[in-house]
Amino acid sequence: LGLPALTAMVVGSMVGAGVFSLPRNFAMATGVYGALIAWAIAGTGMLMLAFVFQQLALRKPGLDAGVYAYAKAGFGEFPGFFSAFGYWASACVGNVTYWTLIRSTLGLLFPGIGEGEALSAVLASVAGVWLFNYLISRGVSSAAIVNQIVTIAKIVPILVFIVIVAVTPRSPVFGGNLWGGGVGEGLFEQVRQTMLLTVFVFIGVEGASVYSRYARRRKDVGRATLLGFLSVLALFASVTVLSYGALPGSDLAGLQQPSMAGVLESVVGSWGTRLVGLGLIISVLGAYLAWTLMAAEVLFIAAKDGDMPRFVNRTNRHAAPISALVLTSVVVTVFLFVSMFSEDAFTFTLELCSALVLIPYLLSAAYALKLAVTGETYASGDVTEPESRRRELVIAALATLYTAFLIVGAGPEYLLLSCVIYVPGTILFAMTRRERGKRVFTPPEAMLFGLIVLGAIAAIVCLATGIIVI
Repeated sequence: LGLPALTAMVVGSMVGAGVFSLPRNFAMATGVYGALIAWAIAGTGMLMLAFVFQQLALRKPGLDAGVYAYAKAGFGEFPGFFSAFGYWASACVGNVTYWTLIRSTLGLLFPGIGEGEALSAVLASVAGVWLFNYLISRGVSSAAIVNQIVTIAKIVPILVFIVIVAVTPRSPVFGGNLWGGGVGEGLFEQVRQTMLLTVFVFIGVEGASVYSRYARRRKDVGRATLLGFLSVLALFASVTVLSYGALPGSDLAGLQQPSMAGVLESVVGSWGTRLVGLGLIISVLGAYLAWTLMAAEVLFIAAKDGDMPRFVNRTNRHAAPISALVLTSVVVTVFLFVSMFSEDAFTFTLELCSALVLIPYLLSAAYALKLAVTGETYASGDVTEPESRRRELVIAALATLYTAFLIVGAGPEYLLLSCVIYVPGTILFAMTRRERGKRVFTPPEAMLFGLIVLGAIAAIVCLATGIIVI
């Protein structure tokens, strides 16, 4: 893969369901000022993380599959497994949001089917999951080419939305939305409530890093990461802020998802809904393709390195990681049926997806920080290295602090729910250790697993008592 294909992997994995839900989700939390602060914080923090993935791609060119490999190299086998499984589970949960939003969009285009909550709509989504499974099984390179085409196709409706809403501003409406209208919280709390939203829409910034083993030139991995990130940041911030000029905040907060459709309809009429609906379906299907590719790749590389059971390492005659691909599709199918029992399936899966990916991000940033602190990979005889090391130390420290802040800001409920997913996932780790003739846990690993079990028990108790509602 060259620079355009790698950049398309970054953009394709980030531009999915999230961008089409931004107007409503931000309006429910904050106004224009809060949105600008939130994007400034998220943009800076995620830029530091993008720089981290860039410098790790250059400092550790032998490590493939990004977040998993960095966690293992920096902190050991169980944290590495923890990162690989968490990242994969996040991708699976995130993929459910795509089908949930497609069903809701079809409900806007065809009002007779409601918001797509019926069993028939879920079964149609399951059929889509396995259709994509078949497409990717035909070969990763072919799927990457399709992803490039789809990425271009889905950017066009978003750009049309931005241009139309930008040239038809309603100053009184925009002015009334500056402070968030009836949100009723202080500015700091408003911004905090947007943090998981910004994490969700930026998930995928590591897309080129995950596919580093396919890169034609290693330096293209870092370039694609930065180019893709900056392009997407501009799109997301524009969609959010410009929407405040179309409708009052209370109306934005009450829109059905995808809320971009309601914003454009308020400006141009019903054809706006159809345009956004078409763009969303193309966008989401493209993002689903990119994320299924990345989820299977992380599992496959982990199995190839001996950190997942051997059966996950199988490929078919098209060199596609077929076992990892099928396992991914099975888990997405299970979550699709589970989402039927959620009061707000889209928001629940969005925030759970974000919480699951934060630990892998934190471990990657902490590994870059560890390299800079210890001086590993920095040549002592090179006069330019001290300056590079200081710069990269600051970048890694900021990225680590940002991801740690997000974990705290996310609140305990989603981290506890993440533990419910991690506990049964550890069965794969135990199978791997047994295959290699090793004891399942070292003493520090057993302590870490014990904490995860306690978190899972706490989550189940909170669910049973109604403290946590999905």
